[in-house]
Amino acid sequence: MKRITLSLITILCIVFAWLAFSSFLNADKPTIKLALLKYSGGGDWYSNPTALPNLADFCNKNLGTDFDKDYATVEVGSVELFNYPWYHMTGHGNVVFSDAEAENLRNYLLAGGFLHIDDNFGMDKFVRPAMKKVFPELDFIELPFTHEIYNQRFSFKSGLPKIHEHDGKAAQGFGLLWEGRLICFYSFESDLGDGWEDPGVHKDPEEIRQMALKMGSNIIQFAFEQ
Repeated sequence: MKRITLSLITILCIVFAWLAFSSFLNADKPTIKLALLKYSGGGDWYSNPTALPNLADFCNKNLGTDFDKDYATVEVGSVELFNYPWYHMTGHGNVVFSDAEAENLRNYLLAGGFLHIDDNFGMDKFVRPAMKKVFPELDFIELPFTHEIYNQRFSFKSGLPKIHEHDGKAAQGFGLLWEGRLICFYSFESDLGDGWEDPGVHKDPEEIRQMALKMGSNIIQFAFEQ
């Protein structure tokens, strides 16, 4: 009975969060926050502190959303995970999920939540086994350039844009799909989060920053509308 009750509560939390999104255009105050996922293992989950505020502002101006630019930070094992419909996860290093954290993240994603993982260089070898613990039955698959996530408000005919050089590999967008629904988008060798940061942080050309912000808004729009 306790497990059934907990499941109902978590599902209701997601429903309430998604209903809040429908009131964006009519609200006097921001109605919802983007959220940053905090994890263990020593990796710098806190990278790119100006990224989400800038992405929220870009979405408000271009998608008609009403995101609060003061984003939330939530630990992966917390019950507060279910308070937000969209999470960004980034870093350069180690990622560790306990069994309880992996179960919590799995329940969140199955209940309707969405996770965007952004490789900030060096994260790949850690995040893949961590997510395999969450979904042992799923593998990341590369999404084709025709996927809807590349064709929202902005069109990316060649797929994920390359923002930072890293080791010179092509940018790739991977996904975890559950019963046909994209529950996690993994941007690899792109570094969208760096492109979302304030102009003076990485001194990227404005054209590059705009590409990153446009792709970020596509991810958000797709997550809320799929």
